[in-house]
Amino acid sequence: MEITLQIASDDKCLELFGPGDENLRIVRNRCGVQITARNGNIGLKGKSQDVKKAAEIIELMQKHLVKFGRVDKDDVISLMGKLKIDMESDQGTTIKVFSPKKSIAPYTKGQKRYIEAMLKSDLTFCTGPAGTGKTYLAVAVAVAMLKKKQIRKIVLARPAVEAGEKLGFLPGDLQAKVNPYLRPLFDSLEDMMEFEQMRRFIDMDIIEVIPLAFMRGRTLNEAVIICDEAQNTSSSQMMMFLTRMGRGSKMIITGDTTQIDLDKGVKSGMLDAMETLGNIDGISLIGLDETDIVRHNLVQSIVQAYEARKKKHS
Repeated sequence: MEITLQIASDDKCLELFGPGDENLRIVRNRCGVQITARNGNIGLKGKSQDVKKAAEIIELMQKHLVKFGRVDKDDVISLMGKLKIDMESDQGTTIKVFSPKKSIAPYTKGQKRYIEAMLKSDLTFCTGPAGTGKTYLAVAVAVAMLKKKQIRKIVLARPAVEAGEKLGFLPGDLQAKVNPYLRPLFDSLEDMMEFEQMRRFIDMDIIEVIPLAFMRGRTLNEAVIICDEAQNTSSSQMMMFLTRMGRGSKMIITGDTTQIDLDKGVKSGMLDAMETLGNIDGISLIGLDETDIVRHNLVQSIVQAYEARKKKHS
C-alpha cells in the first residue's frame, strides 16, 4: 500500500520531522514502513495495516505541533501509545488558560471524561496512577474558570504527609518545610500563566497554594478548591475539607490510591468519602488507569510492572 499525506504547514516541516528527521525515523522504525518527504508531502509505503498506523501517528504529530508549537521524540513515542484515541472528539474539551501560546486538551478518553465531569459537577473525585494528569487538568479547569470570571478564587491544598522523610528533619521555618509538598501545584500553575502574573494573583490572594491544615474554619464562595494527594487525608481531614465549600464553588479531589502514606491501620479519607458520597447527585467519581498516562513512555511500563508484581504477591 502507498499513500501521500499533505503537511499542514510547510514552514513547520523541520519541527515536524525533528532534528535530522529523527521523528520520521522513529515512525519508520516502529511501523516498518518506507517514508519519503518532498514538496510539502509525506509518502508512506508498506503493508496496509502498517501504513495506516504510520499515517495516524503523523496526523497526531501535526495536531500536537499546532497545539503546542513543538513535537519532539518523546512526544512522538507518547502519541504512539494513544492511537486508540479519537482526537477529533476531544475538541469540545479544549481548555483555554492564560498563556497565549498554550491550550490544554485531553490526550485520552479517560482524561476527556474527567474534564467533562469537572465542568458538570460541583464535586469531583479523581483517582489514578502517576502521570495521568489528575492534578494538571484540575488546575487547568480552575485557571480557565478564573480567566472567564466564572470564579473569583482558586485554592490548591495538599496534606503534608511524609513519604519516608519527616518534616522535622527538613531545614527552615514552617513555610520552608511545607513548600516541597506544594511544589507540584506551583509547577502546574507556571505552565498556564506567566510567572509574574502567577505571583501577582498569589499576592492578591486570588490564588492560594496551602497545606490542607490551613483550610480549617473557612468557607470559600465562588472558588475552585482542589485537594491534591487526597489519598493521604484522614477521614476527619476529608470531612473538614469538603465542608469548606461555599456558594458558587467547585471542589476537585485527586489522588493515587496505590500510594497511601498514612500510618498502618488509618483508612484513607478519600476512599472513605468516595464510598460514603458516591451515590449523591452532583458528585462525580472518575477513575483513570495506566492507559491514561501521558508522561514519558516509560512511566506506563513502570506502573504496569509494579501492578503485575502486586497481583503476583497478593
